[in-house]
Amino acid sequence: MNAREEVLNRIRRALTDVPETERPEDVPVARHYSPGGSPPAGSREAVELLAERMADYGAPVRLVTAETAATAVAQALAARGAGCVVIPRGFPPEWQGELAPERVLSDHPQLPVRELDLVDGVVTTVSAAIADTGTLILDGGPGQGRRALTLVPDYHLCVVRAEQVLASVPEALARLDPVRPLTFVSGPSATSDIELDRVEGVHGPRRLEALVII
Repeated sequence: MNAREEVLNRIRRALTDVPETERPEDVPVARHYSPGGSPPAGSREAVELLAERMADYGAPVRLVTAETAATAVAQALAARGAGCVVIPRGFPPEWQGELAPERVLSDHPQLPVRELDLVDGVVTTVSAAIADTGTLILDGGPGQGRRALTLVPDYHLCVVRAEQVLASVPEALARLDPVRPLTFVSGPSATSDIELDRVEGVHGPRRLEALVII
């Protein structure tokens, strides 16, 4: 008997007491997952854990205040040499107050992909962030724009409110709307070829950065 036959025989033996008319949906399965919640959502500990995990991915995080957010956005773009950026509709105007209007492009009407490829970066908000995994989540809501905005430009700057930082994946999933276009971002776009050489920027921006307003 080979391994395949052994596996199939075990499956048959395990199913001997299952009626032929029974369907998978006839048997309830308990799905009570732990929501996590440690550290508490929005706490300084959660924010610092998010920053630590994102740094591991090569995505720097700066902690700023509401009063210094606009300055921090301008400084981050200047440090990257981003002279022209796209900012989606719904992005808080007070966070872009120090940017020259001629440096900001609107995506309404939608910019063609070839034009997005020429801009220096994009600045967005997020729907939520997961401290445990160092993940930013976008759902196309206000200030986040369509998915192409965060996949085509080479640089992505996210502005996150501390209260949006959740501890764990289950805690975040419980707050998300599953019918929205969810994008989970854990560090800059990266992949490895068959020889395990890391290549960045294949599926999205090569540079990711976040400002967390505490």
